[in-house]
Amino acid sequence: MCCRGGRRAMGVVLVWGMMLGGTPAQVNPNSLWLNSRGMWLSYACGVLVLHLALLSFPFLSVATVWTLTNVIHNLVMFVFLHVLKGTPWESGDQGKVRKLTHWEQIDDGIQFTSTRKFLTVVPIILFFLTSFYTKYDSFHFVVNFIALLLVLLPKLPQFHCVRLFGINKY
Repeated sequence: MCCRGGRRAMGVVLVWGMMLGGTPAQVNPNSLWLNSRGMWLSYACGVLVLHLALLSFPFLSVATVWTLTNVIHNLVMFVFLHVLKGTPWESGDQGKVRKLTHWEQIDDGIQFTSTRKFLTVVPIILFFLTSFYTKYDSFHFVVNFIALLLVLLPKLPQFHCVRLFGINKY
């Protein structure tokens, strides 16, 4: 009985040490969920639900719905990945990530991991699908291309921790 209680107490101490950043192998909780099981499928289902919700409006054409899906997706991803900084959960890094965007925190800033590749490829695939279903209409193409650039340029390794014109510096 005493050993079990001792092990349990030791586990509590280890967990408490991880919460305070006492272990060198701490994981950033802000980006941990992106590597969780089923996240990619959930992400794709979320985009599909957005698209189907927009399709339910009878006064919107198919081309407009695809463009809205692409633009809304890219704007939301731009805000959540490249504008918002810090972490909503307490991390054990003692404030090291408070000045980093969510994209800069993913996989501890290591470039070209599978999660980062996935989050880069999805807007490109969505752009190709949108271009196809809008029949390459020039207006829709320009709007979708600008939305694609808005979300792809900040993902480039050259823009890691770069704040253009002092925007989002603090």
